[in-house]
Amino acid sequence: MNKDLFALKGTICYSLTPRTINFMENSYVVCENGICTGTFSALPDEYQNIKVIDMGDQLIIPGFTDLHLHAPQYAYRGTGMDLELLEWLNTITFPQEARYADLSYAKKAYSIFVDDLKHSFTTRACIFATMHRPATELLMDMLEESGLATMVGKVNMDRNGSPQLQEESAAVSARDTRQWLEEISGRYEHTSPILTPRFTPSCTDELMTELGKIQKEYHLPVQSHLSENFGEIAWVKELCPASKFYGDAYDQFGLFGDPNGGKECPTIMAHCVHSTDEEIQMIKDHGVYIAHCPASNTDIGSGIAPIRHYLNKGLHVGLGTDIAAGFSLSIFRAIADTIQVSKLRWRLMDQNQSPITLEEAFYMATMGGGAFFGNVGTFMENYEFDALILDDSILRHPQPLTARERLERLIYLSDDRCITGKYVSGNKIF
Repeated sequence: MNKDLFALKGTICYSLTPRTINFMENSYVVCENGICTGTFSALPDEYQNIKVIDMGDQLIIPGFTDLHLHAPQYAYRGTGMDLELLEWLNTITFPQEARYADLSYAKKAYSIFVDDLKHSFTTRACIFATMHRPATELLMDMLEESGLATMVGKVNMDRNGSPQLQEESAAVSARDTRQWLEEISGRYEHTSPILTPRFTPSCTDELMTELGKIQKEYHLPVQSHLSENFGEIAWVKELCPASKFYGDAYDQFGLFGDPNGGKECPTIMAHCVHSTDEEIQMIKDHGVYIAHCPASNTDIGSGIAPIRHYLNKGLHVGLGTDIAAGFSLSIFRAIADTIQVSKLRWRLMDQNQSPITLEEAFYMATMGGGAFFGNVGTFMENYEFDALILDDSILRHPQPLTARERLERLIYLSDDRCITGKYVSGNKIF
């Protein structure tokens, strides 16, 4: 018997389209060599003798992708929530991130973060580290050991940081980035680098030029921030007067997807709360992924991103927890927040843009963000086998519920105590 061929049995839920979830009770999802071969109400003849892990009526869903979070910020989540973005960065974030120059502190803090991420709903994540190369490599080592699939970036920032958190020059930042890439080359199976200019105000033109060269040399994906806050947008306009809009400040250096749909420079931009029509069109044309972070957009007063508009225009949208401007690692919480803030935008700002549905938010958490990693985020054939097994029996209820009702209750009511199993690319995490 092929030990890499098995089936999970239970109540299976997965997206077919952005607006359709398939619910299959008392059914099977089959994994072969880390890849999903399909879902079945009864096992076909060729699978009759494979290993079946029977989870009763527990829900089996695809793993979630967190497209945007900051690992060093996990240590101070839930603080500074009365501040707006730029003040929050200067008074809390930068002083705290400076502590990761101390490798012993980094080890203590990152071990907590990685353990909690491992036991969360997340199976894949795109993660900001800090500008410190040794601590970034330590984080990548820990994430590799966890079994999760992640992209991790050593942060680049050579201006507008703090005396304790700012690289000496563009040349030093580029040199350190190249050294980091060389040291981790071939080191990991599940952990990969992603180029990470913190955001335009933190990176000089000289540094962005060097990062553009590094991106092309190493064929790296890119992650950063875009049009999050009015003060930030005004600052970018002041710092980059030649740029037509915020996104153009990245594109001038080849760090904003590409006109071929993002294939040469896969890019994630977090937030996009206040993107102009011209910027939105470039996001679409260049295949840029939007990491929607509803909690942090609310917590630090940035606003409500027009996600309905983005979906209607066919943009790539996934979800991010944005620790620590967001305070929870739970992608279930991000799904609920996405639905809730979209209702506020519809009611208070634009009644022509309907709220996001459960099906759409679930899609963003699975297939929408997962697509940045390839064929990820569903149980359709030939997708990587990322799965969560969820026991909702702790959510007591006096009457029978449909599978959709059970999933909806889990989204709004559950925490990680309901997770009884987790797989990434067919590998059992716990």
